Amino acid sequence: MIPPRWGADARCCRYHSPKTLKTMKAFRIGRKPMGPWTNRTPPIRGGTFHHRLDTPDTPETFELQVDAEKGAIANRPTVIAPAAPVDGNSLCPLAAGPPSLDEKHAATGQGTALCSKRCTPRGSPSRRDDIKGDVKYDSLLSAAEVGGLPTATRGRAGLTPAEYTDWAVQQGKYLDIHDYPSLDPVVQQNITEKYRILHQQVQDQGLYNCPYLEYGKEMARYLTIFGLFLLTLSWGWYLTSAVFLGLFWHQIMFTAHDAGHRAITGIFVYDTLIGMFIADFCCGLSIGWWKSSHNVHHLITNQPEHDPDIQNIPLFATCPSFFKSLRSSYYDFTFAWDAAAEFMVPYQKYTYYPIMGIARFNLYLLSWLHVLSTRSSSLGSSKAWWIRPTEIAFMFCYWVIFGYLLLLRTLPDWPTRVAFVLVSHIITMPLHVQITLSHWGMSTSNLGEAESFPQRQLRTTMDVDCPAWLDFIHGGLQFQAIHHLFPRLPRHNLRKVQGMVREFCRETSIPYSILGFVDGNKKVLSRLDEVSDQVKILVSCQNYMATTGESGLH
Repeated sequence: MIPPRWGADARCCRYHSPKTLKTMKAFRIGRKPMGPWTNRTPPIRGGTFHHRLDTPDTPETFELQVDAEKGAIANRPTVIAPAAPVDGNSLCPLAAGPPSLDEKHAATGQGTALCSKRCTPRGSPSRRDDIKGDVKYDSLLSAAEVGGLPTATRGRAGLTPAEYTDWAVQQGKYLDIHDYPSLDPVVQQNITEKYRILHQQVQDQGLYNCPYLEYGKEMARYLTIFGLFLLTLSWGWYLTSAVFLGLFWHQIMFTAHDAGHRAITGIFVYDTLIGMFIADFCCGLSIGWWKSSHNVHHLITNQPEHDPDIQNIPLFATCPSFFKSLRSSYYDFTFAWDAAAEFMVPYQKYTYYPIMGIARFNLYLLSWLHVLSTRSSSLGSSKAWWIRPTEIAFMFCYWVIFGYLLLLRTLPDWPTRVAFVLVSHIITMPLHVQITLSHWGMSTSNLGEAESFPQRQLRTTMDVDCPAWLDFIHGGLQFQAIHHLFPRLPRHNLRKVQGMVREFCRETSIPYSILGFVDGNKKVLSRLDEVSDQVKILVSCQNYMATTGESGLH
C-alpha cells in the first residue's frame, strides 16, 4: 500500500497523475497502523525478509524487517579526520572517532540509530571546528618510499585498497550529515510536511497545466532550424548543414524529455507517440530506453549501485564507491574496477569533454540493445504492446533517411560523409554536458531510508543559474533540482516555481545548490579531479601491499 504522505510516497505521488494513483488501490495488500510511516529498505537495495513467529498462538507471518543495529552501522558514517593535503610523499590520515550517538545516549534513552550528530545551527562558523575537535588524530599513514611510490607504514598502520575505499566513501557521508538537516524522523517529517504544502501551492496556482502556446514557439524554432539545415544542404554547404542538423537534434530532444515525463498532454498514448516521433524517428534514439533508465535515475538519484546515469566505468567514476567493482541493479551487471579503469579514470577531467562530444554514438547502441532486450519485449503482454514494434519501425526509418538517403545518396564522398557525421554529432555535446552538469558534481552518499524525498533530491541535484532569455538553450535542464521535486511539471513553468523552492529551502535549512554554467562545469571537473586523486592513492595502496606482502598481494 502507499504510505500516508510521508517519505517514500512522495516518489509515487509526484511521479504519477491523480488518475494513475487511483488505480493503485487495486494493489493494496494490507493496512498500516496509525501514525507516521517508517521507510523500509526494499530488497533490491539490501532489505531482508525475516520469517518470524510473533507468539505461539498466532499464525506464521512474513514481514519485512530492518535490522536496526545493522542499518545503523551501514548508514552512519564513521567519524574520521578531514583528509590531509595529498602530495607525492604522503597519504591521507585516518583517525578514530568518538563514541557513536547510540553509545552516548544509551543510558538516557535519547537518540536513535538514524539521528544526526549535527546539533549546532546551520551557518554557525564553529560547526566545522566542532567536527575537527571531536576527532582524536591517530595517523595510520606516513611517508615512505619503496620503488619511488608513496607507501604506508607496517602493521595496522597500513590501509588495504578496500579499507581506503571505505574511508573515502565514509568521508562523503560524514560531510553530508553535517551539511544537511538532521536525519531525525521528526526533522524529516517536518521537511516532508512543508514539501506537501509547497506541492499544494504549485497545484493551486495551476502550474501543472501545460502552456501550449510555449510549444507553439518551440515548434517554430525547430522548423526554422530544420529549414536552415535543408537550405544549406541544397546549397552544398554540407558542414554548415551538419551544424544546423545537430542544433535541431539538440533542441527537439528537450520536448522528447517532456513527453517522457507525460508533461505535455498528460495522456500516456499521446505523450508516448510524441516522444517516439521525436526521439526514435527524428533522432534515432529509443524513448523507451530513455524512460526505462531515466525513471530509475529519478527514483534513486546519484546512488552508485542503482543510478544508471552515473555508471560509466571504465571511462568515468564520480565517487570512490566504484573502486569496489559495483554490481548495477539496473543493468544486472558488475562494473569491474580493473586495469582499464585505473588507467582511464585518473585522466577523466581531460577526457570529459571529448567523450561528451561523441556520447551520442553510445546512445544509438543503448537504444538498439533496449528494443531488442527482454526489458522491452516484456511489454508484449501488456496494453503497451504496440510501443516496441513502433520504436523499431521509427528507428529503422531514421537510419534509412539519415544513413542511406542523406549520407550515402546526398553527400558526394566519404571524407564529406565522415566530417558531416562528426560535426552533426559533436554539436550536440552541450546537451550531454547539461545532463551531467546537474548531478556529477553533487553528493553520491546514501544516508539511509530516514532521509526524506525532497532532501535527497536537493542533496544530489544542482540547478544552473541563467537569465530567462536563455531558457531555450538549456531546455529546462537548468532547473533539474526543481524538476526532480516535481517531475511532471511542464518545463516552461519551472522558473515560476524556483522562488517557491528557494523559500522552501530557507524554511527547512536544506541548501539549494545553484551555480552559473561556467562555475557548474568547474564543479564537475573538480569532482572528477578529486576522484582521480583518490584513484592514485588507491593504486599506491595496492602497490605498497603488493611490495610488502602485508595483505598477501604478491
